[in-house]
Amino acid sequence: MFGKLSQQQMNEIVRKGVGNPFDLLGMHICPKQGVFVRVLAPHACQIEVLDAQQRKLGLMTRIHKDGLFQIDFPKRTTCFTYLLKIYTSQTEFYITRDPYSFLPFLSDFNLHLMDEGSHKELYKKLGAHPMTIDGVAGVGFAVWAPNAQRVSVVGPFNDWDGRRHMMRNRAGHGVWELFIPLMQAGDLYKYEIMDSQSVILPLKTDPVGFDTELRPKSASVVFDHKRYTWHDQEWTKQRTEKQALSQPLTIYEMHLGSWRRNSLEGNRFLTYRELAKELPDYLDYMGFTHVEFLPVTEHPFDGSWGYQSTGMFAPTSRYGTPNDFKYLIDTLHQRGYGVIMDWVPSHFPKDDFGLSYFDGTALYEPADTRKGEHKEWGTKIYNYERREVSNFLLASALFWLKEYHIDGLRVDAVASMLYLDYGRRRSEATTNIYGGYENIEAINFLRRLNEWVYAQNEGYITIAEESTIWPLVSRPTYVGGLGFTYKWNMGWMNDSLQYMRRKPVHRKYHQLEMTFSLSYAFTENFVLPLSHDEIVHGKGPLLDKMPGDKWQKFANLRAYFGFMYTHPGKKLLFMGDEFAQDKEWKYDDSLAWHLVEAKEHKGIQRLVSDLNHLIQKEPALYENDCDPAGFDWIDGSDIQHSVIAFMRFDAKKKETLIVCCNFTPATLHNYRLGAPYAGTYKEIFNSNSQYYGGTNTGNKGAVTSENIPYHGKPYSVNLLLPPLSTIILKYQGKAHAV
Repeated sequence: MFGKLSQQQMNEIVRKGVGNPFDLLGMHICPKQGVFVRVLAPHACQIEVLDAQQRKLGLMTRIHKDGLFQIDFPKRTTCFTYLLKIYTSQTEFYITRDPYSFLPFLSDFNLHLMDEGSHKELYKKLGAHPMTIDGVAGVGFAVWAPNAQRVSVVGPFNDWDGRRHMMRNRAGHGVWELFIPLMQAGDLYKYEIMDSQSVILPLKTDPVGFDTELRPKSASVVFDHKRYTWHDQEWTKQRTEKQALSQPLTIYEMHLGSWRRNSLEGNRFLTYRELAKELPDYLDYMGFTHVEFLPVTEHPFDGSWGYQSTGMFAPTSRYGTPNDFKYLIDTLHQRGYGVIMDWVPSHFPKDDFGLSYFDGTALYEPADTRKGEHKEWGTKIYNYERREVSNFLLASALFWLKEYHIDGLRVDAVASMLYLDYGRRRSEATTNIYGGYENIEAINFLRRLNEWVYAQNEGYITIAEESTIWPLVSRPTYVGGLGFTYKWNMGWMNDSLQYMRRKPVHRKYHQLEMTFSLSYAFTENFVLPLSHDEIVHGKGPLLDKMPGDKWQKFANLRAYFGFMYTHPGKKLLFMGDEFAQDKEWKYDDSLAWHLVEAKEHKGIQRLVSDLNHLIQKEPALYENDCDPAGFDWIDGSDIQHSVIAFMRFDAKKKETLIVCCNFTPATLHNYRLGAPYAGTYKEIFNSNSQYYGGTNTGNKGAVTSENIPYHGKPYSVNLLLPPLSTIILKYQGKAHAV
C-alpha cells in the first residue's frame, strides 16, 4: 500500500479521527509510485472507486476492520476526479464525491477579515451554505473553534459519527471548513468538537446556524436564504424618510408567543404566517407606526422570553421557518409598518450545546468570571475583547437588517455592558486599565455597532435600553457618543408611574415626578417606554397601578396615556396595555382579548388608537420630539390642583397645541390658562370623552382666548378641566411670533 500507515496510526484514525483529515484521507500522490485514495467509512461494507463517468476503476481494500479503506493506482501520476460508490449493505449503496477531494472554499482574504474582526458579511462565510463546487451540489460548513483538536460535522446523514466528516483546519485562523456533497437545505447537523485534551464535548449547535430544530431539540438545520423573493421594495425605498427623527414613531411591543393563541388547538402559538394575516389589520386599527418583537432569535427556554439566545442568526422555530418569518416582515412592510427587533449582545445562556466553552475553552466568554458571568441571570457575558467575538455579534446585527429586512434593533441591557461592576459588588468586580469600572471594550463594541449600522445608509435605527445616566447615548460617535438613534427614557417611566400610583390627594407633594423629565427631555433622542418589564414579576398590569375605584382607575390610565402621547419623545406600548389588560402578562398564555367587549376596556383601546392616529396627523406631536424648539411650558407648578400645562410646536412653528393634564378627580371650572395667540383653540382630544368611557365633560369643542395675560403669555383661555383627564387644544389661526 502506498503511504503506508502503522497499525497504531490506523487505530488512532478509526477511534479518534484526525485533526487535519486532508493530510491522510482523500487522494494523494506518492512520487515514483503512483496515486492512492484512502477513505474512512465505518458504515461501509464495501467501496468502489468510479471515474467521472461512473465507470468502475477498482474496489477499495479494507485496511482496518473498523472502516478504513484504501486503493492504489500505480499507473497514475496525477490526481483525477473520482467518485465513491459506497455500499451500506450487499444491495444498498449511494454514489458521491469524496468530501476530501475538494480544495478549500474560504479565501485567504475572507480569513484575513475574520482574523481582524472586520468581516461585515461573516454570516455568508461561516455557518452552513448550500453551494455547488466543480459542478457538485452540496453544503459548505465553516465554524470558528481555534482551540479544538478536531471538529466534525455530524447529523442523521452520517449517523452522528464524528469520524466520517472531519473538517479541514485552516491553520493559523482557528476556522474549520468542509464541503459535503449530497447534503441540502433541510438537513440536520451539529458540530462534534474534540478539545485540546482529546475530550469529546457535548454536540454543539452552529453559532452561525440559520435555522434550528424545535426545542427541546437543538440541532441546526441547513437553510438557503436565496429561496425567498421579497416584495417590500416600496417600503425599503422610503425607510430613510419614514424613520427620520422628525417622523412619528409609535411602537407596539410584542411577544409573538402570547399575543394571541389558538384555543381550539391546544392553546398553541400562532405561526409567523398566521400572525401575518392578523397583525397588520390590528395595527391598522390601532394606528401604530412600528411593531417591536421581543427577541425572535432561537432560545431554549420559553421563560427567558427570548433574551437568552443560542441562535444569534436563527429565528426561533416555535412559530415556523425562516422563510415564514421573512413573510411576516414582508407583509408588515407592504402594509406600511416598520419592524424593530430586540437584539441581545449582552449575554448568552450556559446550555452545553451553545456557546459556553464552545471549543473546550472560554472562547465566546472571558475566562475571568468577574467579567464573564452575570450571576444573578445565570448567564455568560460575551468577550468583547476578542476581535472574532465582536465580529460575530456585529455581523449578527447586520444579518437581521440585510437578510430579514429588519428596520431597527433595540439593544437589550446596554447598562449591563457599560459597567464592569454591573450587578456585583465593587469587591467582586474587575477594573479597566485606568482603574475605573467602565467596560472600555464593550463601549468600543457599541460604538462600532452603530457605525456599522449607519454605514449601510439604509435608514436603519438603533435603540438603547440604557437605564443609567451615561451621557451621549444617542449622540454620534465622532462627538464621543455611543451612536444610537434613540435611548429608552427609563427615568420618565419610573418617575411618572410612581406619580400615577399615588392617590390624587397626595400628588401635589410629588408633582416633580411628572415634570422633571421635561428638564432633560432633549439631552437624548428619547423613546418613552411602557414596556413588558413593567407588568411582570409581581408588578401587575398598568391598570392596577392606578389608584381609586374602578372609574378612577380607568380615568387615571386615560389621563396618563394622554400625558405620555403629548410628552416629547417617541412612544412604545407593550401589547395588552392598549386595552388595559387586567392581569399581569404571562409568556405562556394569550392576552385577555375578551376584555375589549367591556366598555371601559374598549374605551382605553379607542383612546390609544385615536392618540396613535392623532400623532400622525399633528406634526406638532412628532416633528420636534428631539428638539427643544418644539416645546414650551405654560405652567408646571400648579401643585394645588395637580395640573400640568405645556405647548407643542411643529418644526416650522406654523401649528401650536396646548396640552393640559388634570391629575385630580375634581372638575375644575373657570381654570385660566395662558395662551400664546389671540383666537380660537379647538379641543381636538379629551380623554374624558364618553367615547373612551369618560363623563363627556369638556369645553364644547373649542374655546376663544381673552386679552388677559397669564402664565407669562399675552393671552389666556378659560377652561373647564374634566376630572383625571388630558385635553389637547389646537390653535386655529396662523401662528406668529409673540
